[in-house]
Amino acid sequence: MIILAIDTSCDDTCITILEVGSRKLELRSNIVSSQVKIHAKYGGVYPTLAKREHQRNLVPILKKALVESRLLNSKLKIQNEKLQFEIKNLEKILEREKYLFINLKKFLKKCEKPKIDASTSSASTLSDNRRVDLITVTVGPGLEPCLWTGVNFAKALSYFWNLPIIPINHIEAHIFANFVGSNSKFKIQNSKFLFPAICLVVSGGHTQLILMKDFGQYKILGETRDDAAGECLDKCARILGLGYPGGPAIEKQAEKFKVYGLRSKVRLPRPMIHQKNFDFSFSGLKTAVLYDFKNRPPKIRQSREYIREMAAEVQQAIVDVLISKTLKAAKEYRARSIILGGGVAANNELRKQLKVQSLKFKVKFLVPPKIFCTDNAAMVAIAGYFNYLKGKIKNWENIKVNANLKI
Repeated sequence: MIILAIDTSCDDTCITILEVGSRKLELRSNIVSSQVKIHAKYGGVYPTLAKREHQRNLVPILKKALVESRLLNSKLKIQNEKLQFEIKNLEKILEREKYLFINLKKFLKKCEKPKIDASTSSASTLSDNRRVDLITVTVGPGLEPCLWTGVNFAKALSYFWNLPIIPINHIEAHIFANFVGSNSKFKIQNSKFLFPAICLVVSGGHTQLILMKDFGQYKILGETRDDAAGECLDKCARILGLGYPGGPAIEKQAEKFKVYGLRSKVRLPRPMIHQKNFDFSFSGLKTAVLYDFKNRPPKIRQSREYIREMAAEVQQAIVDVLISKTLKAAKEYRARSIILGGGVAANNELRKQLKVQSLKFKVKFLVPPKIFCTDNAAMVAIAGYFNYLKGKIKNWENIKVNANLKI
């Protein structure tokens, strides 16, 4: 089975082609086109601009993915009445994506549906003859204009190539990023000793603790009441003049403070860390950083020493809260594993400290390779495979976006 996965939930245009066999899975192609430089001057993602870039990027990235996967079939199609009829229907599907329609029309007139058979496989063990071509696409949560671009693109391909389609929850995909593996060829981990699992999904838009009883069985235990952890890092970085994206910038400065072996004189609050619930709140932390910054003399707050010290304290405050809440949930629900996912999961201190605490707690700790922490379509492909096994295939006409989708 070949899965074409698409993710345009925020500012990264992502396409993956995954091959699923009887004994293992293989990433035939995994492409992420980042827009970080484009949005940096705004200090965050500008949705309309991100949507425009997705429209520009999707067709070239699809072509590149098919070439890398040796699936591109560039035989010129015969121009006939049926083709013209299909193109007209494509225009209706992409009526709000005019630029994307123009690019896709040119591509589809030159390239037929990818031919999937045993001869195209690079893995000799993938010998299952019951192949089903499948499209998976993120439908939420995320930025609505961006989500619609990817979804409409997936719907157009589903219609034109007559492929089944599965809508994917972005949060669930971040959890499944843990099952992608560090190599292009990998196996799904044995789930016997994983569940129940406590999943900490932490990113720029979400901070959630989720009880995972099995694949596809979730219960939200707690989530942020205001700013997500990644959003807090972005805002604190902006206060300190470190630019966007804030998470990597904060981490870089914090590491420099740590290298010098200094002890922080700044002390920030750890919001809600002692409350019995599993919710989070990071807006107060951002405010505390702002007040401390404004109360310092200009020479102090602009100094490298102060910026590094504050960055280290911001990072540790967030890590302390995340780990405390996660371990509390793991203890209460007798978890066998702790699963970390989301863009902030790429933070070295969070990864290291949560791993140490998980070992002390004697539970298995799972965290994706860093390239699969930030947005990507590989995790969407894996999530799509598990949803396919549960029969969650949809007609392309019924696929809709939900920017506030819950797991």
